[in-house]
Amino acid sequence: MTRKNKTLERTLQYACLASLLLCSVHAFAQKRAKYEFMRNLPVYADSLIADFNYPLAWGNSDIRDFDEWRRVARQKVFDCMLTPPPPPSHGYDMKVIAEEQRKGYKARKIEIRLSRYYTVPAYVLIPDGKGPFPAINALHDHGAYLFIGKEKMIRPLACEDSLVIKDADEWAANLYEGQFIGDFLAQNGYVVFSADAPMWGERGQMEGPLRDRYDMIAGNMMLYGIDLSAYMTYDDISGTEYLASMPEVDASRIGCTGCSMGAYRAWMLSALSDRIKVGTAVCWMVTADEQMSFKYKRTENGGFANCFPGLRRWLDYPHVASLACPKAMLFINGSQDKLFPVPGVEKAFANMHETWKSQGADDRLETEIWDIPHSCPIRAQQRVLEFFQKHL
Repeated sequence: MTRKNKTLERTLQYACLASLLLCSVHAFAQKRAKYEFMRNLPVYADSLIADFNYPLAWGNSDIRDFDEWRRVARQKVFDCMLTPPPPPSHGYDMKVIAEEQRKGYKARKIEIRLSRYYTVPAYVLIPDGKGPFPAINALHDHGAYLFIGKEKMIRPLACEDSLVIKDADEWAANLYEGQFIGDFLAQNGYVVFSADAPMWGERGQMEGPLRDRYDMIAGNMMLYGIDLSAYMTYDDISGTEYLASMPEVDASRIGCTGCSMGAYRAWMLSALSDRIKVGTAVCWMVTADEQMSFKYKRTENGGFANCFPGLRRWLDYPHVASLACPKAMLFINGSQDKLFPVPGVEKAFANMHETWKSQGADDRLETEIWDIPHSCPIRAQQRVLEFFQKHL
């Protein structure tokens, strides 16, 4: 290429860059006098909230038999979850990738075929000694951090890349006070299973974990008739079925736990899977009227990670969680948690207690608001363990 051509090419590159910058400045500065959306919500959000009447909630529905209500309401949730992933053609087809002995338990990395479409990487911890043991499905959080998934709940095996191990240690230090809750439960006699959710860890993007692509990919999945959040829940149900099939597991004693999005996953799984006998959820419960209002000046309210199309027209979050009644359930939220305002948490807890009371099971529902931020400190993990020891 001649010097003249090089100069021309460079000039064109600079011109394109200047044009892009100008467009960005224009886009940022351009505002119309009239608009319909602000702070990521429609300006008529309060009117939408006023129209929430939840006709299928227990107590609102005209169905008076609780078992029949649960059957109908659960089916409505599944309807809103859109198309489920097709089951595997020939069972779970589990493969052990790596195994190592830890103090008092064995750690495995496995891959299991949860659908005809895909295999799922997971960790399993198995206590030393003679089983079968009670088991826990440990469900990882969101955290707007997608590079690791299962590694947030269980300390990574030595076969993992050093960056994965480093990230997991840092994540545990920040959100879990330095303790991996899965390893903690395994040390106390539980088989523990934890799998990557879609978009996290080894189920992420080829281009790397780009948080801003999550909503775009979720929208694209809907064009296939698939809800990405629902696929996460479907996989949690299937993963629990695999856990129940393990020879080391007492299938009559399976629980689940999680923090943040993991807590959401835990009460969703408790509501939709009969395999789960006990559930614990740390830092995820609220009512939609508080979550989706302008009151709290948040930049993100809901999102695709917990969105089933149309479900809010039938049931609120605590109504769905109440499908777990009369199971033993523990909910802990934080008074300093800016994601879940206390008024919404208190309303949700009161609603669930009404449901458990109606079935004579209120002693099996424990709801607590602690003086903590959005986190799962060691004392919360200890509380979770004690709840499992009592009920599982």
